[in-house]
Amino acid sequence: MKVLFISDIHGVPSALEQALAAAEPLGYDRIVLLGDLLYHGPRNGVPNFYDPEKVAQMLNGLKDKILAVRGNCDAEVDQLMFEFPMMGDYALLEAGKETFFLTHGHLWNEWKLPPVGIGTVLAHGHTHVPELKKLDCGLTIFNPGSVALPKGGSARSFGHFDGAQLKIYTI
Repeated sequence: MKVLFISDIHGVPSALEQALAAAEPLGYDRIVLLGDLLYHGPRNGVPNFYDPEKVAQMLNGLKDKILAVRGNCDAEVDQLMFEFPMMGDYALLEAGKETFFLTHGHLWNEWKLPPVGIGTVLAHGHTHVPELKKLDCGLTIFNPGSVALPKGGSARSFGHFDGAQLKIYTI
């Protein structure tokens, strides 16, 4: 199973379009959305080309492929815009030989690890900084970064799992 990981869209349809276009040649069976889909949050300011309604329409067109979790900027009112569930604080995904614990990162992260087994991939967004590393405890930390509002000097990015290898791609 090929999986596309997108986080922190923050209501910017052009960023989502570019991520989907960049990922198309890689192929994907599932799209994992790691939260902060529509709202930009009070600390980020209004991003250029902000159009949360268009983002919702675009994602609803892909609803059969989507597995989504709630970000710290996502609210119950956002769920009304979507035709797929996105309010869970976490989800589990089995893909290939990997088990992914999917969360946004504001509740579970490298400093507050979820109760999962060795070998699990903790996939989260929230920081807007891409990261892929293995911890001494046997967990892999994976953050695809943000498609819309990168931070820490990083570029806009997304993640992809090809069934065997996990990678981060810049847009």
